Amino acid sequence: MKHLDTLSLHEALQLAMESAIPKQEKETVLLNKALGRVLASDVFASKNLPSFDNSAMDGFAFKANEKGKKLQVQRTIFAGEVPEASLNEGECYRIMTGAQLPSDVDTVIPLEDCIEVTDEYAVIPDSITRGSNFRKKGEEVSAGEKLFTSGMIITASDIALLSAQGIMAVEVYCTLEIAVVSTGNEIKEPWQAANEDEIYNANAFGIQALLASFGFEAHYVGAIPDDLDETVTFIAGLKRYDVVITTGGISQGDADFLYDAFVSNGLDPLFHGINLKPGRAVMMGRMDETFVMAMPGNPLTTMLTVHTISLPVLYRLSGTVACYHQPFYAKMGQALRLKAGRTTIVIGELKAGVFTPTRDNKIGSGMLLPLCESNAVAYFSESVSDIEKESLIQVVSLQNRTREVKNRTINL
Repeated sequence: MKHLDTLSLHEALQLAMESAIPKQEKETVLLNKALGRVLASDVFASKNLPSFDNSAMDGFAFKANEKGKKLQVQRTIFAGEVPEASLNEGECYRIMTGAQLPSDVDTVIPLEDCIEVTDEYAVIPDSITRGSNFRKKGEEVSAGEKLFTSGMIITASDIALLSAQGIMAVEVYCTLEIAVVSTGNEIKEPWQAANEDEIYNANAFGIQALLASFGFEAHYVGAIPDDLDETVTFIAGLKRYDVVITTGGISQGDADFLYDAFVSNGLDPLFHGINLKPGRAVMMGRMDETFVMAMPGNPLTTMLTVHTISLPVLYRLSGTVACYHQPFYAKMGQALRLKAGRTTIVIGELKAGVFTPTRDNKIGSGMLLPLCESNAVAYFSESVSDIEKESLIQVVSLQNRTREVKNRTINL
């Protein structure tokens, strides 16, 4: 195990990801329950898309070698018909959007692009190109083609495409069972009365909401008892979960209590502490089949470390191929000086491609309001001490990400 302050954020994340064994259990769900789930098997097209040649416009279908002529309208083809080829020379079809095209035409022109239109004929300009507004059978997807790969997160667009293929159920990995646990004598639940010496439980409900916004359901199972033996028993009951996330009670001063209780239950620790500000007191490891994530107790730090480290590991555990946050570039909105020698997390507002540190980065780890005022986060490596205004930096959104088809991470 790596001990406090000996491990960089990059090393800690790498260790955690290597130890995160993806969940293998699978289930089949209907599409109305598939949004946000992780696909557990490849999906192939069952039919061509489009399944027949069809018109992209309301207009006239004709043979391109008759462009520049006045063509008589032989008949009108509506969507849903299966028309037979029947054109003679000097004729065209009036056709509706999405209607099937007969085999004797190769071009469609919109009504408004014709030189002249009546109920009986249409004058076709000579400028029209063969194949215009003509949707070919299978041009988007061919039957048998791979549509989706196992490990991707299913989006609304994916569900639309699956529906268009007549696929109404998919195989997905079973969702992770995640337990959230609090620590501390001073913690009161939001529905309880709290005096001036007590604080409300922001961490558990904040973590639940953060994970939910990224597609994970977590269960708050209560607070760690203030007794070592009771804590050992309490933690033993958490082994039925895939993941346990605790907050507080893991820093160097009070580490023995919670840490020893986990070890008594078979914890194989990966690391205990990261050279990170904020977020120094983080411990991760495996307890039999359960992945343990012990986060700091200060609310702002807790939320940031769960976002930074826990989410990528949860994606890996859930079977997702793309696990890491997707970074993008932004300009620094102001000059900033940091203490070198540790990775620093800076939260801020990203607006019009410019990242401005919240409150000039003068915030405390026990605060929450600065987090509410921020929508992005930047990570600065141990070698960085001065960041100039308008310099190009990498940032990550604090909100839910779109699907990324490749594994990518920021250089920490």
